[in-house]
Amino acid sequence: MSATAKAEPGSSPPGGDEFARLTDPFRPELLAHCYRMLGSVHDAEDQVQETLLRAWRSFGQFEGRASLRTWLYRIATNACLRALETRSRRPLPSGLGQPGENPEGPLAAAMPEIPWLQPIPDGLLRPGSADPAAVAISRTNIRLALVAALQYLPARQRAVLILRDVLGWRAAEVAELLGTTTVAANSALQRARAQLQQVAPAEDEIREPADPGDLALLNRYAAAIEDADVTALTDLLRDDAVLEMPPLPAWFTGREQIGLFLRSHVLRQPGEIATIPTAANGQPALAAYLRGPDGVYQAHAVQVLTLSAARIARIVAFQDPGLFPAFGLPPVLPAAAPIPRR
Repeated sequence: MSATAKAEPGSSPPGGDEFARLTDPFRPELLAHCYRMLGSVHDAEDQVQETLLRAWRSFGQFEGRASLRTWLYRIATNACLRALETRSRRPLPSGLGQPGENPEGPLAAAMPEIPWLQPIPDGLLRPGSADPAAVAISRTNIRLALVAALQYLPARQRAVLILRDVLGWRAAEVAELLGTTTVAANSALQRARAQLQQVAPAEDEIREPADPGDLALLNRYAAAIEDADVTALTDLLRDDAVLEMPPLPAWFTGREQIGLFLRSHVLRQPGEIATIPTAANGQPALAAYLRGPDGVYQAHAVQVLTLSAARIARIVAFQDPGLFPAFGLPPVLPAAAPIPRR
């Protein structure tokens, strides 16, 4: 049975191997779609599983009037909309209040009860196309700033904007999926675009992940962290750089403020932090490990960097060791382990 062939009405679901052959090529893009909708890699993985389970159970109803890909997107979108009925938006600290004014003072306690936005590993989003233009578009549409901005939209507006502006669906297709009219779908799209324009910062140029200048900048940043060299690190920042650290609600903006915070609270002694380069949301990232009393480095945070004009414009340090398995990263590093570099 091909991916475009229709199932016989009332037929039994295909076997597990056959169904996997048909649907596995769509997993990465379905994961990206659910992540844009939900802002959480863990929730997105759950909804992809739910989507595929529902698709397998109802495969006998798939009549082939639309492509298998479109059919799966319909199921995934509805699964995400159901999930969002009982969940609040996932913010970053910068979406909840003003930047901190005293970077050297005591910090407010972490707020793990808030469902914070999460990053998504690039390794889970293998592009389905070898076309460089398509790959660049896929990276642009998963950028952390965009996903954070999408969280401000009501669920149905979020779905309309993603389906229309990211996936390129026609208004009539979106209206059919949502059980509404084309006029209503277009109206929701216009409202979503207007809201997004208000909350989304201008995106910087999207370059290849392996851009030599970006890799050199990432290595200099990692070396500054491991050496506890605040001066070297702040030299890499843009003047208006932003630092966020969920689940800590405090965040700071400006090179000087960030430097004061790092010197007071983070980078006190060389060798306390070890790093491993990775990638998330189509952006360079670092996994940071903190050295314990026994010399063993424990998983601490995934830092996602936004680069602009050979400088770091934003650092979002997700202090959540629970993210490390999704990145394929170990929970600990031995005391004497060499730290890999790209």
